[in-house]
Amino acid sequence: MASKITDARPTYRILSIDGGGIRGVFPAAFLARIEEHLKRPIGSYFDLIAGTSTGGIIAIGLGLGLPARELLRLYEEKGPAIFAQDADAVENWFRRRWLNLMHWFTTKHSSEPLKVALTEVLGEKRLGESRTRLVIPAWHPVLERVYIYKTAHHLRLETDYKQPALDAAMATAAAPTFLAPYVTSDSVELVDGGVWANNPVGVAAIEAVGLLKWPADRIKILSIGTTYDVQAVPRFRGKMPMALRVSRLFMAGQSHSALGTAKIITGSDHTRKAIWRIDQAAPEGRYTLDNTSRIAEMKSRARAEAREQLSELREHFFSSPAEKFIPFHRLEQEDMSLAPLEFAESNRE
Repeated sequence: MASKITDARPTYRILSIDGGGIRGVFPAAFLARIEEHLKRPIGSYFDLIAGTSTGGIIAIGLGLGLPARELLRLYEEKGPAIFAQDADAVENWFRRRWLNLMHWFTTKHSSEPLKVALTEVLGEKRLGESRTRLVIPAWHPVLERVYIYKTAHHLRLETDYKQPALDAAMATAAAPTFLAPYVTSDSVELVDGGVWANNPVGVAAIEAVGLLKWPADRIKILSIGTTYDVQAVPRFRGKMPMALRVSRLFMAGQSHSALGTAKIITGSDHTRKAIWRIDQAAPEGRYTLDNTSRIAEMKSRARAEAREQLSELREHFFSSPAEKFIPFHRLEQEDMSLAPLEFAESNRE
């Protein structure tokens, strides 16, 4: 009797997390709920993590070994202060309207509360202390050029790993008009990666196949959104109705393009399933980038979604931890604030 031939090549698992401001509660809560059923922090199950804006903050935290529940706590406890909504209901009502008015003339929020909150979580850690490969999109507004923070997962990536993790997190989250451009510790001015890659799944797939040379047919991607609005195209096509929706239209188009790119690269939906997209539709305006009043509701949605997805995702992503990430360039031991990495290597058949 002929024995069954199995493919002994490894499978590479990628996590991709969208941008979306305070709506990062959704992916943080989803991952935290899944993590409750795992033996290790959820970041240790992935070979590469990509994240933009709020998703970049989560990605960096996971890469540094933080449990997803700690990142969820960041949104729950610090979110209202970050978006200036930590006062009583009446004061918040007036403050939101004042901020909306001033939004026409300056950035809507100060970056300082976000920086303080992220400093508490990330401290002085550097990108090179990540236990997982990271891809964190940002944008250089002066040069109008892509700027991507990466760990040293390729020989030519010899600069970013030395940079503070805080710089990468603040840069990718500096959403234009909401927060001021962020000037890094080495004097580079950057803004939110959502300008060009709010959904980083395409960037992640290209990194995996193009730079890391992972076989496209051995890649699996878990792509998590931050909810999306369901709304009709405006009946009147003049400048004003379209202007009010242009940002959402651009983001939706970019996300579909990124997913399409990733599907073509991996062959997903054509020859096999390679991408698991987790997202939920919401009524128009239900969840905005800076309204913290619905944090509990977003968390509830995410936990319910995780309950439905756990079984299938466990089979494809969480049966064993990822192999230990060994960077091409390392920080000197005396400069590192993180203890030596002790991730156990998994035997892949």
